[in-house]
Order: sequence, then C-alpha cells, then structure tokens
Amino acid sequence: MSNMRPLLEVAGLKKHFPIYGGMFGTETARVYAVDGVSFDIAKGETLSLVGESGCGKSTVGKAILRLIEPTGGEVYLDGQRIDNIPLVRLRPLRQRIQVVFQDPFSSLNPRMRVRDILAEPLINFGLAHGRAEIDDRVAKLMDTVRLPRDAMRRFPHEFSGGQRQRIGIARALAPGADLIICDEAVSALDVSVKAQIVNLLSDLQDELGLALLFISHDLAIVEHLTHRVAVMYLGKIVELTDRRTLFAKSHHPYTRALLSAVPVPDPDAVRSRVILTGDVPSPINPPSGCSFHTRCPFAYDRCRIEEPELRTVGEGHQSACHLDHVPGGQVVPVPR
Repeated sequence: MSNMRPLLEVAGLKKHFPIYGGMFGTETARVYAVDGVSFDIAKGETLSLVGESGCGKSTVGKAILRLIEPTGGEVYLDGQRIDNIPLVRLRPLRQRIQVVFQDPFSSLNPRMRVRDILAEPLINFGLAHGRAEIDDRVAKLMDTVRLPRDAMRRFPHEFSGGQRQRIGIARALAPGADLIICDEAVSALDVSVKAQIVNLLSDLQDELGLALLFISHDLAIVEHLTHRVAVMYLGKIVELTDRRTLFAKSHHPYTRALLSAVPVPDPDAVRSRVILTGDVPSPINPPSGCSFHTRCPFAYDRCRIEEPELRTVGEGHQSACHLDHVPGGQVVPVPR
C-alpha cells in the first residue's frame, strides 16, 4: 500500500470548538477536539483510527466530510484540496466520500421505504433516471449487501440492527464512493452481527477496491479488518503503523495499555496488564508537554515540558514518545 498514491491525505487537521460565556458572550475557552492530525489512505486500503471515547476520532471523520468545518490543516482527495473549497464545488466530490454512521436505528429515515432511501443518492447525483432504471440499480445494491430484493419495499423498523447497517452500507455505495468513513459502524451491534458486517466490508473492499477509514475503539475488530492503525489520544495521533507491527511490537505506552485491555478467549492466558492511573485530561486544558504524561508510568521531566513529535521508530512505524523501548520491556530516554 505504501507505494501507491494516497487517495486521501490529511495534514495537520485541527478542530477547536469555542466556548462562549460571560455577559457579552465572548469566547472564554476552547475545546481542542482535534489538534494536528496527519495521515493518508491509499486506494483499496483500510486505515483504522482507534482510541478511547472522546479522543477526537469521530470529529476527524466529520471534519474530512465537511459535516463540521475544520479549524485548520489541509485535506486532499486524489491530490485536490477539499477542506477550503466552497460547498457548492464540494458537492460533486461527495460522491467519492461517503459515511456509514454508528447508529443504524437513527441514521435511516423511518418514514421512507428502503427503495426510496437507496434511490435518493442516485437521483441527487443524476446516476439513474426513470423508475425502471432506479429500481434496477436499487435491486443490485440489495444484492451487493446480501439482502433480498423484495426487502426494498419495507420500512427500516422492519429490519434488525445488522440489516439496517447493511442498508446504510448500500446507501454509501450507491453514488459509487471510492472512500467510505465507517464511524463506529459496528459498535451498536451484537458480537455475531459485528463479525458479519466486518466480513461484508472486507468482501466489498476486495470486490470494489474501496478505501476505508474505520473509526473504532474495539481493537479486537480492528485486528481482523485493517491494514494500518492510527492510535489517537486527546486529539492527537500518538502511534501509526501497520496492523501486525502494532499488535506484535507496539511502541507508545498508551498503545500498550490499550492492547493489554483487549479480552482474550483463553482464560489461562498469561499476559502483563498495563494499568493506567488517573483520568483523561480535559481537552479544554490539555497538559503541557506530552499529553499522556499525566497517566504514563514511564514519564520523566522532558515529557512534562516538551511535546513529542511523531518520529520513525521502525519501517513504516511512527510514535510520539520521548522513550525508546528495549528488549526485556525496559524503556530508555531518547537523546535530545
């Protein structure tokens, strides 16, 4: 994947939410929800964005889609910058980037039949004309997501959660998207249904060459779907590498803590747990230096003063940490 031209490039993306108060409604504080996030996704690649709730994962997805306007940074789609163009010019590009939302129960219009839900993007983008052609395209979309064709006459409330999410995926595929942002697309589903949706996304990626930005907090799901993983903490990416390296040789202490908390099916398995103390700091007043130093068991003076940058710690492996990990699980400071 690394030799392919990126389909999506995100550089220094920021989203700050002002907080207003006082007698005159002036800005009194600011929420640093996303604060300088950079990554790229190649055609046909899956990049997973993981981290605790509230770290800014979903905000990244919404800012890329321009559902919320970014505060700073740049976003490129196939080399064309899309974060600063007028919305009227962005509309044709929305065909190429679509989204599957977290909650399949609220993301579908309950007053519309499935046929009309899937026909809407076809009509909006002028991809099908006339009832017969639209019905044919909708029927093929139902085939694509493994739903019976006669189900297009039903309303969303007549489907299970997993079936509704399949409809959401079909809607994202309708305009011919190159990139689909899956915003916690399986977190509201039962375990067995999660596996079915993940397998469907994997199959569709192979069949259609889709690129996926998979936003999730479930590392067990991520391990079976992704090519690369970006770990977020308090609005920043702290580690970025391929799937195998992350799960076998993670570098950042926060990543190691996340991985140690993933349940394993073997009750006799022995592994070291990384127990983090304290709470996640407020994004309104993030700590100085490394944002993780307030909870990191290895933090030292430099961590409290100097913010680490993403640096290369291996082939295709970046980590924002002032420490180097050595055999035996020990850590040593990186020379300035």
